[in-house]
Amino acid sequence: MKFLRFGPAGQEKPGFLDDNGRIRDLSDQLNDLDPANLDPDRLAALGKLDPETLPVVEGTVRLGVPVAGVGKIVAVGLNYRDHAAETGMDLPAEPVLFAKAVTALNGPNDPVMLPQGSEKGDWEVELGIIIGRRASYVSQADAASHIAGYTVVNDVSERAFQLDGTGQWVKGKSADTFAPVGPWLVTKDEVPDPQNLKIWLDLNGERQQDGNTRTMEFGVLHLVSYISRYMTLMPGDIIATGTPPGVGLGKSPPRFLKAGDEMRLGVESLGEQRQPVIAYRDPN
Repeated sequence: MKFLRFGPAGQEKPGFLDDNGRIRDLSDQLNDLDPANLDPDRLAALGKLDPETLPVVEGTVRLGVPVAGVGKIVAVGLNYRDHAAETGMDLPAEPVLFAKAVTALNGPNDPVMLPQGSEKGDWEVELGIIIGRRASYVSQADAASHIAGYTVVNDVSERAFQLDGTGQWVKGKSADTFAPVGPWLVTKDEVPDPQNLKIWLDLNGERQQDGNTRTMEFGVLHLVSYISRYMTLMPGDIIATGTPPGVGLGKSPPRFLKAGDEMRLGVESLGEQRQPVIAYRDPN
Protein backbone atom coordinates (compact mmCIF):
# COMPACT_ATOMS: atom_id res chain seq x y z
CA MET A 1 0.00 0.00 0.00
CA LYS A 2 1.00 3.56 -0.66
CA PHE A 3 -0.43 5.74 2.10
CA LEU A 4 -0.35 9.54 1.90
CA ARG A 5 -1.76 12.73 3.31
CA PHE A 6 -3.31 15.36 1.06
CA GLY A 7 -4.65 18.88 1.35
CA PRO A 8 -3.52 22.34 2.47
CA ALA A 9 -0.68 22.55 4.98
CA GLY A 10 -2.02 21.90 8.45
CA GLN A 11 -5.31 20.52 7.11
CA GLU A 12 -4.14 17.28 5.51
CA LYS A 13 -6.41 14.24 5.29
CA PRO A 14 -5.31 10.60 5.15
CA GLY A 15 -5.52 8.64 1.93
CA PHE A 16 -3.88 6.03 -0.22
CA LEU A 17 -3.04 5.52 -3.87
CA ASP A 18 -5.14 2.88 -5.64
CA ASP A 19 -3.91 0.60 -8.44
CA ASN A 20 -4.94 3.17 -11.04
CA GLY A 21 -2.93 5.97 -9.42
CA ARG A 22 -5.97 7.71 -7.97
CA ILE A 23 -6.03 9.07 -4.42
CA ARG A 24 -8.68 7.49 -2.21
CA ASP A 25 -9.88 9.41 0.84
CA LEU A 26 -9.44 7.49 4.11
CA SER A 27 -10.77 10.18 6.42
CA ASP A 28 -13.97 8.20 7.12
CA GLN A 29 -11.80 5.31 8.36
CA LEU A 30 -9.32 7.16 10.57
CA ASN A 31 -8.57 10.68 11.74
CA ASP A 32 -5.05 10.77 10.37
CA LEU A 33 -1.99 8.72 9.55
CA ASP A 34 -0.61 9.45 12.97
CA PRO A 35 1.30 7.39 15.56
CA ALA A 36 -1.91 5.71 16.74
CA ASN A 37 -2.49 4.27 13.26
CA LEU A 38 1.01 3.32 12.10
CA ASP A 39 1.30 -0.13 13.64
CA PRO A 40 2.07 -2.53 10.76
CA ASP A 41 -0.97 -4.67 11.64
CA ARG A 42 -3.22 -1.61 11.52
CA LEU A 43 -1.83 -0.61 8.12
CA ALA A 44 -2.31 -4.17 6.84
CA ALA A 45 -5.96 -4.05 7.91
CA LEU A 46 -6.46 -0.75 6.08
CA GLY A 47 -4.87 -2.34 3.05
CA LYS A 48 -7.70 -4.87 2.89
CA LEU A 49 -10.33 -2.19 2.33
CA ASP A 50 -12.02 -2.28 -1.06
CA PRO A 51 -10.82 0.89 -2.83
CA GLU A 52 -14.10 1.10 -4.72
CA THR A 53 -15.92 1.80 -1.45
CA LEU A 54 -13.80 4.90 -0.76
CA PRO A 55 -14.18 8.37 -2.33
CA VAL A 56 -11.85 9.34 -5.15
CA VAL A 57 -10.04 12.66 -4.60
CA GLU A 58 -10.57 14.60 -7.81
CA GLY A 59 -8.17 17.06 -9.37
CA THR A 60 -4.62 17.95 -8.43
CA VAL A 61 -4.03 18.23 -4.70
CA ARG A 62 -1.07 19.12 -2.54
CA LEU A 63 0.65 16.23 -0.77
CA GLY A 64 1.91 16.67 2.77
CA VAL A 65 4.37 14.66 4.83
CA PRO A 66 2.84 11.16 4.67
CA VAL A 67 2.68 10.78 8.46
CA ALA A 68 1.47 13.18 11.13
CA GLY A 69 2.87 13.56 14.63
CA VAL A 70 6.52 12.95 13.79
CA GLY A 71 8.36 12.99 17.09
CA LYS A 72 11.92 13.02 15.81
CA ILE A 73 14.01 12.74 12.67
CA VAL A 74 17.19 10.73 13.14
CA ALA A 75 19.64 10.94 10.26
CA VAL A 76 22.73 8.92 9.38
CA GLY A 77 25.90 10.47 7.98
CA LEU A 78 28.46 8.94 5.61
CA ASN A 79 26.46 5.75 5.19
CA TYR A 80 27.19 5.12 1.50
CA ARG A 81 30.61 3.78 0.70
CA ASP A 82 30.82 5.72 -2.57
CA HIS A 83 29.64 8.94 -0.89
CA ALA A 84 32.29 8.64 1.83
CA ALA A 85 34.87 8.24 -0.93
CA GLU A 86 33.78 11.46 -2.69
CA THR A 87 34.09 13.41 0.57
CA GLY A 88 37.59 12.04 1.21
CA MET A 89 36.46 10.76 4.61
CA ASP A 90 36.99 7.29 6.03
CA LEU A 91 34.00 5.03 6.47
CA PRO A 92 32.85 5.16 10.10
CA ALA A 93 33.19 2.08 12.26
CA GLU A 94 29.59 2.50 13.37
CA PRO A 95 26.69 4.67 12.19
CA VAL A 96 27.15 8.43 12.53
CA LEU A 97 23.92 9.86 13.94
CA PHE A 98 22.56 13.39 13.96
CA ALA A 99 19.13 14.99 14.23
CA LYS A 100 17.02 17.23 12.05
CA ALA A 101 14.44 19.42 13.77
CA VAL A 102 10.82 18.43 13.16
CA THR A 103 10.17 22.07 12.24
CA ALA A 104 12.16 21.32 9.07
CA LEU A 105 9.45 18.94 7.83
CA ASN A 106 8.07 19.85 4.42
CA GLY A 107 5.71 18.36 1.87
CA PRO A 108 7.44 16.47 -0.95
CA ASN A 109 6.67 19.12 -3.57
CA ASP A 110 6.63 22.24 -1.40
CA PRO A 111 9.27 24.94 -1.98
CA VAL A 112 12.60 24.62 -0.19
CA MET A 113 13.52 27.99 1.31
CA LEU A 114 17.16 28.94 1.80
CA PRO A 115 17.66 30.43 5.27
CA GLN A 116 19.02 33.89 5.99
CA GLY A 117 22.77 33.99 5.34
CA SER A 118 22.76 30.79 3.30
CA GLU A 119 25.89 30.35 1.19
CA LYS A 120 26.18 26.60 0.63
CA GLY A 121 22.76 25.00 0.29
CA ASP A 122 23.02 21.35 -0.73
CA TRP A 123 20.87 18.35 -1.62
CA GLU A 124 20.84 14.75 -0.37
CA VAL A 125 18.31 12.19 -1.59
CA GLU A 126 17.77 9.44 0.98
CA LEU A 127 15.76 6.33 1.74
CA GLY A 128 13.57 7.06 4.75
CA ILE A 129 12.34 4.55 7.33
CA ILE A 130 9.06 5.29 9.11
CA ILE A 131 8.71 3.61 12.50
CA GLY A 132 5.37 1.96 13.21
CA ARG A 133 5.93 0.23 16.53
CA ARG A 134 7.89 1.30 19.63
CA ALA A 135 11.50 0.06 19.38
CA SER A 136 13.92 -0.12 22.29
CA TYR A 137 16.94 -2.43 22.27
CA VAL A 138 15.56 -4.45 19.37
CA SER A 139 17.65 -7.05 17.57
CA GLN A 140 18.32 -6.92 13.85
CA ALA A 141 16.25 -10.07 13.53
CA ASP A 142 13.24 -8.28 15.05
CA ALA A 143 13.84 -4.83 13.55
CA ALA A 144 11.55 -5.25 10.53
CA SER A 145 8.52 -5.78 12.76
CA HIS A 146 8.95 -2.21 14.06
CA ILE A 147 8.91 -0.60 10.60
CA ALA A 148 5.66 0.83 9.21
CA GLY A 149 7.16 1.43 5.79
CA TYR A 150 9.54 3.47 3.66
CA THR A 151 9.57 6.89 2.05
CA VAL A 152 11.76 9.42 0.24
CA VAL A 153 13.62 12.10 2.22
CA ASN A 154 15.59 15.06 0.90
CA ASP A 155 18.11 15.83 3.64
CA VAL A 156 18.62 19.44 2.55
CA SER A 157 21.73 20.93 4.14
CA GLU A 158 23.47 24.27 4.57
CA ARG A 159 27.15 23.31 4.50
CA ALA A 160 28.47 26.62 5.82
CA PHE A 161 26.27 26.25 8.91
CA GLN A 162 27.16 22.57 9.18
CA LEU A 163 30.92 22.61 8.65
CA ASP A 164 32.41 26.11 8.66
CA GLY A 165 33.35 28.01 11.81
CA THR A 166 32.25 26.01 14.84
CA GLY A 167 30.17 23.74 12.60
CA GLN A 168 27.52 21.44 14.13
CA TRP A 169 25.53 19.22 11.83
CA VAL A 170 22.15 19.80 13.44
CA LYS A 171 22.19 23.54 12.72
CA GLY A 172 23.17 22.91 9.10
CA LYS A 173 20.32 20.43 8.67
CA SER A 174 17.34 21.96 10.48
CA ALA A 175 16.26 25.12 8.71
CA ASP A 176 12.56 25.41 7.93
CA THR A 177 11.65 23.32 4.82
CA PHE A 178 14.92 21.33 4.99
CA ALA A 179 13.19 17.94 5.42
CA PRO A 180 10.87 17.21 2.50
CA VAL A 181 9.33 13.77 3.10
CA GLY A 182 7.08 11.70 0.83
CA PRO A 183 5.15 11.44 -1.40
CA TRP A 184 4.04 8.20 0.24
CA LEU A 185 4.51 5.81 3.11
CA VAL A 186 5.05 2.56 1.20
CA THR A 187 4.41 -0.56 3.27
CA LYS A 188 7.04 -3.28 3.56
CA ASP A 189 5.19 -5.76 1.35
CA GLU A 190 5.86 -3.47 -1.62
CA VAL A 191 9.57 -3.15 -0.80
CA PRO A 192 10.86 -6.74 -0.48
CA ASP A 193 14.53 -5.67 -0.56
CA PRO A 194 15.23 -2.14 0.70
CA GLN A 195 18.93 -2.80 0.09
CA ASN A 196 18.54 -2.87 -3.68
CA LEU A 197 16.71 0.31 -4.68
CA LYS A 198 17.80 2.86 -7.27
CA ILE A 199 18.11 6.34 -5.78
CA TRP A 200 18.64 9.55 -7.71
CA LEU A 201 18.42 13.35 -7.77
CA ASP A 202 18.34 15.87 -10.62
CA LEU A 203 19.09 19.57 -10.29
CA ASN A 204 17.59 21.73 -13.03
CA GLY A 205 17.16 18.62 -15.17
CA GLU A 206 20.76 17.42 -14.77
CA ARG A 207 21.44 14.14 -12.96
CA GLN A 208 23.56 14.78 -9.86
CA GLN A 209 23.04 11.66 -7.76
CA ASP A 210 22.60 8.21 -9.28
CA GLY A 211 23.10 5.42 -6.77
CA ASN A 212 21.68 2.29 -5.22
CA THR A 213 20.93 1.45 -1.60
CA ARG A 214 23.11 -1.66 -1.92
CA THR A 215 26.16 0.57 -1.32
CA MET A 216 24.92 1.52 2.16
CA GLU A 217 27.51 0.56 4.76
CA PHE A 218 24.85 -0.04 7.43
CA GLY A 219 21.56 -1.43 6.19
CA VAL A 220 18.01 -0.71 7.26
CA LEU A 221 17.72 -3.45 9.88
CA HIS A 222 21.14 -2.63 11.32
CA LEU A 223 20.18 1.03 11.66
CA VAL A 224 16.86 0.40 13.42
CA SER A 225 18.54 -1.98 15.86
CA TYR A 226 21.54 0.29 16.44
CA ILE A 227 19.58 3.50 16.97
CA SER A 228 17.17 1.73 19.35
CA ARG A 229 20.10 1.06 21.69
CA TYR A 230 20.59 4.78 22.26
CA MET A 231 17.04 6.15 22.11
CA THR A 232 13.56 4.72 22.00
CA LEU A 233 12.09 4.92 18.54
CA MET A 234 8.39 5.74 18.56
CA PRO A 235 5.65 5.38 15.93
CA GLY A 236 5.95 8.23 13.46
CA ASP A 237 9.68 8.72 13.94
CA ILE A 238 11.66 8.96 10.70
CA ILE A 239 15.16 7.65 10.02
CA ALA A 240 16.99 9.20 7.05
CA THR A 241 19.51 6.55 6.08
CA GLY A 242 22.22 8.51 4.26
CA THR A 243 22.89 9.63 0.70
CA PRO A 244 24.79 8.32 -2.34
CA PRO A 245 27.52 10.35 -4.09
CA GLY A 246 26.80 13.45 -6.14
CA VAL A 247 26.07 16.10 -3.50
CA GLY A 248 27.04 19.67 -4.28
CA LEU A 249 29.84 19.70 -1.71
CA GLY A 250 31.49 16.80 -3.51
CA LYS A 251 31.59 18.51 -6.91
CA SER A 252 34.78 20.02 -8.31
CA PRO A 253 34.31 22.90 -7.92
CA PRO A 254 31.52 22.62 -5.34
CA ARG A 255 28.03 23.54 -6.53
CA PHE A 256 25.36 24.91 -4.22
CA LEU A 257 21.67 25.72 -4.36
CA LYS A 258 20.35 29.13 -5.37
CA ALA A 259 16.89 30.63 -5.66
CA GLY A 260 15.27 29.56 -8.91
CA ASP A 261 16.76 26.05 -8.89
CA GLU A 262 14.56 22.97 -8.99
CA MET A 263 15.31 19.61 -7.38
CA ARG A 264 13.66 16.41 -8.59
CA LEU A 265 14.47 13.21 -6.75
CA GLY A 266 13.23 9.74 -6.03
CA VAL A 267 13.79 6.23 -4.77
CA GLU A 268 12.71 3.18 -6.76
CA SER A 269 9.21 2.01 -5.75
CA LEU A 270 8.81 4.96 -3.35
CA GLY A 271 7.86 7.79 -5.70
CA GLU A 272 9.33 11.17 -6.57
CA GLN A 273 9.63 14.64 -5.10
CA ARG A 274 9.99 17.97 -6.92
CA GLN A 275 10.93 21.18 -5.10
CA PRO A 276 11.56 24.71 -6.33
CA VAL A 277 14.23 26.53 -4.36
CA ILE A 278 13.31 30.00 -3.10
CA ALA A 279 15.09 32.77 -1.24
CA TYR A 280 14.33 33.42 2.41
CA ARG A 281 11.11 35.19 3.16
CA ASP A 282 9.73 36.02 6.57
CA PRO A 283 7.04 33.43 7.35
CA ASN A 284 5.39 35.94 9.70
